[in-house]
Amino acid sequence: MASWEKMCSTIHGLKPTLIMVLVQTLLSLVNIGYKLAANDGMTLSVLVAYRLIFGAACIIPVAIVVERKKRPKLTWTVALYGFLCGLFGGSLGQNLYLKSLVLTSATFISAMTNLIPAITFIIAISLRLEKLGWNTIAGKAKVFGTLLGIGGAMVFTFYKGPELHIGKTGINLLKMTSSRGQAQTQNHPNLVVGLLLSLVTCLTYSLWLIIQAKAAEKYPCPYSLTGMMTFWGSIQSVIYAICVERDRSQWILGWNIRLLAALVAGVLGSGLMFTLVAWCVRMRGPLFVSIFNPLLLVIVAIVGILFLDEKLHLGMIFGAILIVCGLYIVLWGKSKESKNANQILPESQENRQHVETLPVTHKAGCSKKHDDEEDQEEEEEKRDSQASSLSGLYMYP
Repeated sequence: MASWEKMCSTIHGLKPTLIMVLVQTLLSLVNIGYKLAANDGMTLSVLVAYRLIFGAACIIPVAIVVERKKRPKLTWTVALYGFLCGLFGGSLGQNLYLKSLVLTSATFISAMTNLIPAITFIIAISLRLEKLGWNTIAGKAKVFGTLLGIGGAMVFTFYKGPELHIGKTGINLLKMTSSRGQAQTQNHPNLVVGLLLSLVTCLTYSLWLIIQAKAAEKYPCPYSLTGMMTFWGSIQSVIYAICVERDRSQWILGWNIRLLAALVAGVLGSGLMFTLVAWCVRMRGPLFVSIFNPLLLVIVAIVGILFLDEKLHLGMIFGAILIVCGLYIVLWGKSKESKNANQILPESQENRQHVETLPVTHKAGCSKKHDDEEDQEEEEEKRDSQASSLSGLYMYP
């Protein structure tokens, strides 16, 4: 019985990690859908608009039904958070990413987006959502693991090495679509503008995670928060797409890869994935979510080798190993912080019980006891605050 409870507790502790692996898998499917739709000639700004429209249509009814009884009052601050999340994580972030992809290359933008964990870490420390804790083993593990993951992503991207022949499936989904989308990529990429846009893309994604952490404190409803984000994002992206794409035929969806890509990106990407990200940000903080970003390279590479007839190189293996090791070290550091935070709380509760059991002999003693209790409550609140900022662990009511 004890072993069964221990196993259930272990699985429950791994839930955020497993969810973030699922998120990166869903994101890889969205990226593959982008690639196939672009290869079919679809304007990507229109695809982003459809993605957020389908996402809003999917998640808003779920939010209305599931969170109708526990949804807190909607304030202007929360509405602003939803608008900013839709801007940074939806319309602006995704269109900047795709524009920088056109101006540079897939390899370049993939390498640049791996700066997101470092940028998120710096912003989270500045806003006191994370603590560096350089004097602790957990703090050093977070910094070293983050740098190791970024380094592994760079090795994965830039160091090819010899090609490995381990057998191929012979499946190439790109051959099933036309090559009209190749006109969307430029023959003479503007690396300077592309570099600036890619840096802004990393910043917008990091801000999206940080704002979600702030919003989750005031509005602990991930479905409703995702609904607001996709609602505002869809409006913003439609306005932008109308301004940059005047060809009405681009907005027509038939029974083809364009509709499939829009549905996958909307339902799985914006609907399900955004909700899972909001849940994990609330549970473990923005750094925990961002550190899984380099894992996307590995998953996309596996999918590309299996279904897009891409090649496997030795550098990809080395980079993947470094990414996984860096991810494991950061997770270990976060787990260590959570244990330390949980140890703080029982100590404060013991001290409080000790104060409550002190004998009361006269009024002066009663007054002293009352003052001690107030001091103890203040100390407990301070420790609770420190525990929350250390571990980034926010539990649902």
